[in-house]
Amino acid sequence: MSFADRLQELIGQESVSGFARRVELSEALIRKYLKGSEPSLAKANQIAMKANCSLEWLATGCGYLYRQADVVDMDAYQLAYDTVIGSRLAKKDSFQHRKLITAYQYLRATKKPDGYLDESGMKRLLTSLSE
Repeated sequence: MSFADRLQELIGQESVSGFARRVELSEALIRKYLKGSEPSLAKANQIAMKANCSLEWLATGCGYLYRQADVVDMDAYQLAYDTVIGSRLAKKDSFQHRKLITAYQYLRATKKPDGYLDESGMKRLLTSLSE
């Protein structure tokens, strides 16, 4: 699988122009990469960071497509949950809470200065998670 193939997979159903805006590169440059040109490390890292993609996967095809969300300190979260909600977080609900935290962290990390929240990117990330 080439860089162009991995980039196309990352873009998915999103338009090339929409993806280019999201990663803050020109549409022409993204199309150039899709035709087989290789980006510099700086550009590949920019794509990976803005698209919440693992640079390792984008560059080599190894590793995970999406970057792992920030580590969640579940003990701290449990205490906050208990304090705010007033009841103990059920063990069976732990995965749902981790997904919620991951979604929030993704939206927070990718929020644009104009307030735009990348809902489709968040949904792609959540789809990649498994229980």
